[in-house]
This record gives sequence, C-alpha cells and structure tokens, in this order.
Amino acid sequence: MNINLTLFAQAVAFALFIWFTVKFVWPPMLRAIEQRQKTIADGLAAAEQGKRALESSAKRADVEIAGARDRASEIVSQAEKRATQMIEEAKTSAKAEGEREKIAAKAEIQQEVSKAREALREQVASLAVAGAEKILRREVDAKAHADLLNGIKQQL
Repeated sequence: MNINLTLFAQAVAFALFIWFTVKFVWPPMLRAIEQRQKTIADGLAAAEQGKRALESSAKRADVEIAGARDRASEIVSQAEKRATQMIEEAKTSAKAEGEREKIAAKAEIQQEVSKAREALREQVASLAVAGAEKILRREVDAKAHADLLNGIKQQL
C-alpha cells in the first residue's frame, strides 16, 4: 500500500466527514445553541426588568407608607383637637349648668325667704292683734279688720 494513497483517502474521508458535519450535524447544533442563548438572554432581560420593577415597587411602597403615616398623624392630631374641643364644650356646659343651678337655688332661696317673711308677718300681725286685744281688753275681729291687718303686714 502506498502511503500517499492512504493519506489521500484519509484526507478525502476527513473532508467528507467535515462536509457531512457542516451540512447535517452543525446546523441543528447551532440552532440549539442559538435557542439556548436566546432563552438565557430573555431570562436575564426578564430578571433585569423584574429587578427594576421591584425597585420601583419598593419606592412606591415607601411613598405610600409615608403618605399613610402623614394621614395617620393628621387623623391623630384631629382626634386630639376634637378631644380638646369636647373637653372645652363639657367645661362650658358644666359651667352653664352650674350657673343655672345657682340661679335656681337663689330663686328657691328667695322664694323661701319670701315665704318666711310672709309667715313672720302673719305671726307679727297675730301677735299685734293679741297684744292690742290685751291692751284694749276687748276682742278684735280679725275678719272685720282685714284691711287694717293687711296694712300692718305691708309695713312690716
């Protein structure tokens, strides 16, 4: 056997193998590799987009939390103002009620004083009639002298 012929046959066989590999084996492998690269690139892009969305959501959440805190502090301050206002209204109401009770008590006292004066006038009038009766040693008719007795009551 000739080494040149063997070498030439091996070169032809290798060239056919390369041609067959390039024509039939290599394209499906390249398509699989390209598809895999595309899937990886899409995954990385989706991960990057998810990362940006997460950061954006975190910022929005922080803004919403700050807004909620502001609203909560505003509600608390309004509640405190309303509580203070209610306390002041209760104080004012209590003072007004106290004044009304004080006025009512004064009116009741005045009425009692008037009743006591009237009773005292009647007692004084009775004592005056009794004293006059004893002085005059005769009986004075209280019904007959009612005008006189009323005048004495008014003077007292």
